[in-house]
Amino acid sequence: MRRQLESLLFAAALAVALTGCAGRSGIGWPDPDPSRPMPYVINGVPFFSQNVNQCGPAALAMALHWSGIPASPQDLSEKVFTPSRRGSLQPALVAAARRNGRIAYLLAEPKDLVAEVAAGHPVIVLQNLGLSWYPVWHYSVVIGWDAVGKEVILHSGVTPFRRTAFRTFERTWARGGYWGLLVLPPSDLPATAEESIYVAAASQLERLENWGVALQAYRSALTRWPDNLPAVVGIGVCLYRMGDLASAETHLRAAGKRFPQEGVVFNNLAQVLLEQGRRGEALQAATYALECGGPLKSHFEETLEEIHNYKPDTIDNPNEK
Repeated sequence: MRRQLESLLFAAALAVALTGCAGRSGIGWPDPDPSRPMPYVINGVPFFSQNVNQCGPAALAMALHWSGIPASPQDLSEKVFTPSRRGSLQPALVAAARRNGRIAYLLAEPKDLVAEVAAGHPVIVLQNLGLSWYPVWHYSVVIGWDAVGKEVILHSGVTPFRRTAFRTFERTWARGGYWGLLVLPPSDLPATAEESIYVAAASQLERLENWGVALQAYRSALTRWPDNLPAVVGIGVCLYRMGDLASAETHLRAAGKRFPQEGVVFNNLAQVLLEQGRRGEALQAATYALECGGPLKSHFEETLEEIHNYKPDTIDNPNEK
């Protein structure tokens, strides 16, 4: 099997995407608004009552069901529950959401909670219902709020539509580090999405070889950030890995016109052309990629060497030399 196409997975962006909330600006609950009926509750979020120490699987099952993936807490428990910790760790929930073909997006700021819920996106939150020196960790799903009663509405524990005072919720969420997780279909962008964080989240689906879902997520990214190079490159990689070489070629040729100085686009185009038996065109694209230079130059050199050593299994295009 020939070498894979180069993708643009920036380590810095991935690190940001995995750290969770960095801000401590407060939630900023809205004041009563006559144009929005109170209470405001997201429709279509099912409730699963948790078993003992199973709030993580229950919360994730609710979010997955809302996003269109049928899953039960029992199905998820063996994947996210850690018996020695008598609970579920945050990275396990994130990984399980991705394995189910969903974007796992961590809120960047506490204030983003209100914007996401207002956009109709339930948010899994980690609360400490105990004290800082005696924590009682608990996952809930925020599904709405009542600005008049100053209460947040959650699916929590064994209680659906549980109401908790704004101040109480904010205090318990703050003890959990303001950790908040969106579980979204790839067609649905977070209301508060930050470009590098979202594309890094989409790239995790590519790393899991979930090519079709990653493709859709990258295309969603381009609807908001049309000049995002990692998403453009990611689309080409996904099309290639799905075996659609013709579409990959068309996409990369168009990308080359938009990004004429980005060698990675032409390097990947060279690989696609080579696998179609078009050695001459591949050689031309790879040579141009090397001329562009950049941090991936050594990879471009490997592609060029591969083309020089190429021995087709079948006769090349008679017009190629």
